[in-house]
Amino acid sequence: MKILIRGGSIPAGHGVSRGYGDILRDALAPRGIAVINRSRFGETSFDGIGTFREEVIPLRPDILILHFGMDDAFSAVYRSEFKENLVNMVRVAREVFDPAIWLPTGHILDDPWDMDAVAIFYRAIREVSLDLSCRLIPLHTIWAGVLQEKGLRNADLLQADQRYPNEKGHEIIASILLRDVLKISKFHN
Repeated sequence: MKILIRGGSIPAGHGVSRGYGDILRDALAPRGIAVINRSRFGETSFDGIGTFREEVIPLRPDILILHFGMDDAFSAVYRSEFKENLVNMVRVAREVFDPAIWLPTGHILDDPWDMDAVAIFYRAIREVSLDLSCRLIPLHTIWAGVLQEKGLRNADLLQADQRYPNEKGHEIIASILLRDVLKISKFHN
């Protein structure tokens, strides 16, 4: 089985020594599951569209994780453009190699204005997931539950710039995704 992660700063592991992609790669390699990360700092869904044919299609992953949104929200990308870009990536992937497609949201932000900005993009992710039957990974909802369950503050899982999770935050994201991968991998073996 092959998993490809394509997104911006968060899946690229900006500001941390080990991002969630690294954690997934190391945890899944002994099971024969390859994790390839084609994410880069600051990239938006426009970058994802622009490089899709060169960076995603040749690899033909079984699971394609499209993790955009945070960089889009803080760049000059309209919600409608973001949604259209996700739709286009999903459609091209399905036409060419038909992977399972997972669309994670991001984490929650403490600043209410910033949270409002990203929530618009999280809604677009939800809409695309529902409209195109993709697997929605509501990280922000699960993240909030982890905070409550473990008695943590959001700042405990974030870097000084709240847009980026710290190592503990990446561990949380990896654990969420790993749980789902392990469920699916049982059926592939």
